Amino acid sequence: MPAIRIVLADDSRALLIEVTAKLAEEFEIVGSAEDGEGAIKVVERTEPDVLILDISMPLLNGLQVAARLSENVRHAKIVFLTIHEQPAYISAAFSAGGSAYVTKRHLATDLVPAIRAVMNDQTFVSPSLSK
Repeated sequence: MPAIRIVLADDSRALLIEVTAKLAEEFEIVGSAEDGEGAIKVVERTEPDVLILDISMPLLNGLQVAARLSENVRHAKIVFLTIHEQPAYISAAFSAGGSAYVTKRHLATDLVPAIRAVMNDQTFVSPSLSK
C-alpha cells in the first residue's frame, strides 16, 4: 500500500518541523507552506491525500484555503490543526470542507488517528472538544 501523501500548512515554522518529525516515519510529507496562498500552490502541485491546515494563517486563512480547495481539489482530505477550540470554529471548519479537527494541545495523541480516520472516509474531532 503506498504511503499517505501529506501537505502541511501553518504559519509557525517550528510547528511545521515538529509535525514533519512526528509524521515522517509513517507518512510521506510532500510539501509545506507558511501561508494560505502557498498552501494552495503546494496542494495543486503535489496532489496530496491529506492537507493538514492551520486556521490562523496570513494571506488566506485556513477556512478560506479549505473552501477554495474543496471547489477544485476534491480528492485531498483536510485535517484542521489549530489552537481554536470554540464550537463556531469547528462548525466553520467542517462547513469549509474539513474532515477532521485537531487541537494543537492534543497534536501528539490526536493527529495520527485523525489522518487514519479521514483516509477511511470518517470524520474526527479531538475528543477533548466533545467534553
